[in-house]
Amino acid sequence: MSNSENAIEVTNLVKRYKDLLALDHFSLTVKAGEILGLLGPNGSGKTTTINCILSLLTFDKGDIKVFGKEMKPDSYDIKREIGVVMQDVAVFDELTVYENIDYFCGLYIKDKEKRRKCVEETMDFVDIADYRKFLPKKLSGGLLRRLNIACGIAHKPKLIFFDEPTVAVDPQSRNRILEGIKRLNEEGATIVYTSHYMEEVEQLCDRIVIMDKGKSVAVGTKEELKKMIKNTETIKVEVLGLTGKQISELRRQPHMYEEEYSDGMLTLRYSGGRHNLVRLMEFFKEHDISFGRVVTELPTLNDVFLEITGKELRD
Repeated sequence: MSNSENAIEVTNLVKRYKDLLALDHFSLTVKAGEILGLLGPNGSGKTTTINCILSLLTFDKGDIKVFGKEMKPDSYDIKREIGVVMQDVAVFDELTVYENIDYFCGLYIKDKEKRRKCVEETMDFVDIADYRKFLPKKLSGGLLRRLNIACGIAHKPKLIFFDEPTVAVDPQSRNRILEGIKRLNEEGATIVYTSHYMEEVEQLCDRIVIMDKGKSVAVGTKEELKKMIKNTETIKVEVLGLTGKQISELRRQPHMYEEEYSDGMLTLRYSGGRHNLVRLMEFFKEHDISFGRVVTELPTLNDVFLEITGKELRD
């Protein structure tokens, strides 16, 4: 792939905070026109990575290119093409919706008429035009998030960073935000998306990078990532009165590597195999075991994330 097809190229990035190694020779490529999901537990280095790419942080070693050019603190020609929507809402409480968007757009576009057109189009895009004269404190959580997005995209950037844009909003607002992000991408924007909502990442992202302890530990499409883990199928069955002997026999079933039995719920996890459910039903029939609801689940991105990064709590 030529450099012109990459929106971002990060190579062997090292960032230290005194004794803490925040980024450990981290590399990342974001292809032009894609939505890339950047995932990782708390403290994995996601925010540090973004701040280094935006040249808001210095780093100890490595190279960063955006649109094929070296990114520096004074690379204003590059920064004009970048939009940032951070997790914490950053708007002015004393300005109206329109005035907030106009202010942030004005940091990049000085021509008043061109800016007015961009602001109007952006308000329509995030569906907030009816609230143009409202102060932020009068907006609901979902509207406030949409205002925050509008402030970050009004200048029509080619590259947009979204950091947890749907935190603490209702499902309707979340859907509206995700639909808007898809539309931005369809209109040509390259997007880097971080979230702890795995279903959003599965829904939106073309490729996914999982970070942990400052390193890239997995990269691929959601289908490619799911092939990296041991679990290929989970079967859950409501069943009462299983004996220890029966559970021991179940453990000997092909491809089954883990079982849990608690409060009448049997959970079996498999690695491989095409007829796991059929064999389980045959086992119940042979042993005259009555059962209730049966659910079979394929691995999710959340399963991938937990298996790769571990299940222990992070600060």
